Amino acid sequence: MQQKTIGVVGLGRMGANMARRMKDCGHEVGTVFDVVPELAGEMAEELGAQAAGSLAEVTAAADVVVTVVTDDKAMRAIFAPDQLLAGAQGKVFINCATVSPEVHEEIGAACAAAGARSLEACMASSITQARDGTLYLMVAGDEATFREVEPLLKDLSKSLRYIGPTGSAAKVKALVNMVMNINTAGLAEGLGLGVALGLDPEMLKEVFSQTGANSRVLETDGDDMIAREHDCYFSAAHAAKDSGIANSLADKVGVGVPLSKATQEQYQKLVSMGRGELDKSAVAELTFPGRSND
Repeated sequence: MQQKTIGVVGLGRMGANMARRMKDCGHEVGTVFDVVPELAGEMAEELGAQAAGSLAEVTAAADVVVTVVTDDKAMRAIFAPDQLLAGAQGKVFINCATVSPEVHEEIGAACAAAGARSLEACMASSITQARDGTLYLMVAGDEATFREVEPLLKDLSKSLRYIGPTGSAAKVKALVNMVMNINTAGLAEGLGLGVALGLDPEMLKEVFSQTGANSRVLETDGDDMIAREHDCYFSAAHAAKDSGIANSLADKVGVGVPLSKATQEQYQKLVSMGRGELDKSAVAELTFPGRSND
């Protein structure tokens, strides 16, 4: 890929670390934007970039714009005609947020109408991987556009997979997070019940790891559940949102997903308790004896 100027929209935990990674790999991160101007200013100073005063300024200054926002509403807002799509002809947008497939399809059509191109690059990883360039990326959209920006995407990832047409990667990502969230809630119940039965949770974790109860979530979240350390890598609020995306897809095709719906309810309960910004491992606060009222 010829050297292109990159703009980054959304400088939360993931977006900021992706911007740092791209800079480290020699890409020209020329402009950054966040709805919190202070974040944009700090990141611009760190990277030697410009903090854009508007989304239209990002588009004007960049060849490729990487977006990492929170949800469907935020995605629709940044792609309003007078925002990123103002003067967008010839630009490429790489959209990394976990949003509904329908929104990716809407954005793809809007970009095409504006003479721009868009890809969804769904991430199945977390903050550390964003900084280290070891994300698992699932990409959908026009394959020729994917091949054009593939070198950039490879610098962000250790595993990169082209899925298919617009919306398809978002469907896969919804299923990934659906299963992950179910596994997390199930582990919290198993460990919590064990503690209630008078069993040692460390012993349980070791037994789980050697049996059919093993999972990636056991490795990443088991110790945190036991120690009540819920520093955020993937928030409970995002878990609730993403389970909701999967459940909505299931409803549309008439497939029953009772485990996923129960999991969404658990995470939504954390949100309603004011704990939505804790890590998803905090679902254990609902299942370990004596914790839910702390």
